[in-house]
Amino acid sequence: MTTLLKARSSSRMFKKCHTEVHTPVLLSQVCEMLSPNPGDVIWDLTVGAAGHAATLLRLAQPNGFLLGIDRDPEIAEIAVKNLEAAGFIRGKDFEILVSRFSEIASIDFPNEISKTPDIILADLGVSSLQFDEAARGFSFRNDGPLNMQMNADEKGSRNAADIIANCSLSELEHIFRTYGEEKWSRRIASVIVEQRQIKPILTTRSLRETVASAVPRKAWPQNVDVATRVFQALRIAVNNELGELDTMLEQLPALLKKNGSRAGIISFHSLEDRRVKQAFRAMTIGCICPKELPCCVCGHTAEFKLLSSGGLTADKQEVENNPRSRSARLRGTIRIKNADQDLGTLKNASHNVTNDMQSWHSQE
Repeated sequence: MTTLLKARSSSRMFKKCHTEVHTPVLLSQVCEMLSPNPGDVIWDLTVGAAGHAATLLRLAQPNGFLLGIDRDPEIAEIAVKNLEAAGFIRGKDFEILVSRFSEIASIDFPNEISKTPDIILADLGVSSLQFDEAARGFSFRNDGPLNMQMNADEKGSRNAADIIANCSLSELEHIFRTYGEEKWSRRIASVIVEQRQIKPILTTRSLRETVASAVPRKAWPQNVDVATRVFQALRIAVNNELGELDTMLEQLPALLKKNGSRAGIISFHSLEDRRVKQAFRAMTIGCICPKELPCCVCGHTAEFKLLSSGGLTADKQEVENNPRSRSARLRGTIRIKNADQDLGTLKNASHNVTNDMQSWHSQE
């Protein structure tokens, strides 16, 4: 459900966070790849603390407009404050909505101008503000309740403690292996099931200690904590992050309607990046003829092209200044053919292919 963020007198969480400097990852790469022009309409589907959004909106002046979306109402409130602090006027220069980005195709737009974007950006990383707030339960660095929900008010949502307490051994193993690519998923799941029969696992610290006890010390990874992959897997499962991403990627071609409209997506692990890479490549396909045809008869040409041959990553200086950027990868695509023309061309192409296939097989 999409809601217009309403101003509140105070925030239940992050009371001081909005005054802190937020460092968005790959900012220069995002600006160079997406190249905002004056008057552009920008959709930031994961607006966060508005680090990317404020810079892109500034580059789109005069007359640029930003539609910012975030699943987390607390984070969305911070985005409003930061954009206003940067001199932008809500309603005139930007609007912020609380929504999952999978719902972008059906949201209630605040005005006509915001309906057709020139730029779409999604930063798939969890906000550092969420990681730093122990009460949100995203990180084992500070002990807190085992939560990990982006938005606890979403219908049917469950937190990480619910999953740990109620999923079977095989379900937990599947979560850890599929979403965390954890080699010790079976053993970790088994130890969790044993431990929860003795005492409920309700905090981030207790889960981290349980995971650590399940993995032989000599098998602990050198560069990350032994529980990192399990926490990633739980967060993905709690918030259905990969399902959200898949839905957004399916909708993306129809959302980029204008010639020259472009999208950039920042991913932080292989499960995300693989999906983005494959989706963007599929959007650039030209010929749609079956492989058995000896030559192209469809006449269909590509609707999009990639904005880089591979994903863009942080340079050494950025990684030193912002270690979180180490795993970030930016991919982009741009529409090169009008969307309405493409629909007619695709229908005609499909008809031509069918006729040519029938004719080709009749001559065999």
